[in-house]
Amino acid sequence: MDDLAFGVRNKRGDWTPKARLEFAPFWDRPLRLAKILAWLPGYVWPWNAFHLATALLYWRFVVPDAETMKTISWGWALRLYVANALSIFALYGAIELFWYVRRKQGVRFKFNGKFPADNPSDVFWFKSQNLDNALRTFFVGIPCWTIVEVFMLWAFATGRVHWLTWADHPVYLAALALLAPAIHELHFFAIHRAIHSPWLYKHVHSVHHNSINPSPWSSHSMHPVETLLYHSVALWHLVIPSNPVVALFQLHVAGFGALNGHIGFDRLELTEGAALESHAFAHYLHHKYFEVNYGGDGLIPLDRWFGTWHDGTKDGDALMQARFEKKRARSNAGRAA
Repeated sequence: MDDLAFGVRNKRGDWTPKARLEFAPFWDRPLRLAKILAWLPGYVWPWNAFHLATALLYWRFVVPDAETMKTISWGWALRLYVANALSIFALYGAIELFWYVRRKQGVRFKFNGKFPADNPSDVFWFKSQNLDNALRTFFVGIPCWTIVEVFMLWAFATGRVHWLTWADHPVYLAALALLAPAIHELHFFAIHRAIHSPWLYKHVHSVHHNSINPSPWSSHSMHPVETLLYHSVALWHLVIPSNPVVALFQLHVAGFGALNGHIGFDRLELTEGAALESHAFAHYLHHKYFEVNYGGDGLIPLDRWFGTWHDGTKDGDALMQARFEKKRARSNAGRAA
């Protein structure tokens, strides 16, 4: 595929899409029903459909019965960890292998024209971003994910929260599942802004931001505090009347869905004429500029409401620079006083 038909590449080799980032169309005024209907299939397919499918497969083949989950034990907790680790290894590892090791499509549609493996750095373990990120994923990220998962399932099994059944509440639970990505975006924005405060950024979030040029292994390369906060989105289903399958789907939107913002490519070419859109650009801009796009890819316009939205255009650059200049002016005025 010709990536220059969809974007532009600068002298450094970095690629940027021509189309500006947009919010979900139900925030448009006036509302345009045709645009909303055209947007809905992309909301469901392929990513959210994939996360739901993995949640159902886990429920059928991995999650133990409720009686077993009434008692927290190493047996079923390790079973969940192994399932999470193998799933992440298969999904993330395949993309790393084909697009970052074998480089099957070169730098076509790649936001940053360089590959992490070509730039060793002292900020990473063994001076390798890939090795550092992979080790943090399996020894920090996935264990913290599993801790949240075990606690959530235990709470449902022991009756500490009400377990709504699909037979009695099919419409409500289906609607809740449909809203799970929005819950994720609200939760992610809130914790993300919090860990960008100076002290938490220095001691917690900076670990993740070492990966300025992210790749799939960067997705779960976090400080333990951050990854616990990130996956705790599933615990909202201990407050909202829910069902463990919906809560598991919520957790998979976070766990597997972290990949979306860190793929590093706008599209993954599957065949000569077909490509999988990543929806990665909004979060890539956050890794590049640090103080923009704290939320997701525009499902809820939180960044617009808080003045931190960057739509990927030159206008977005200008607004960002104006905001940075105001921040510097306030800082300078404070020091002068």
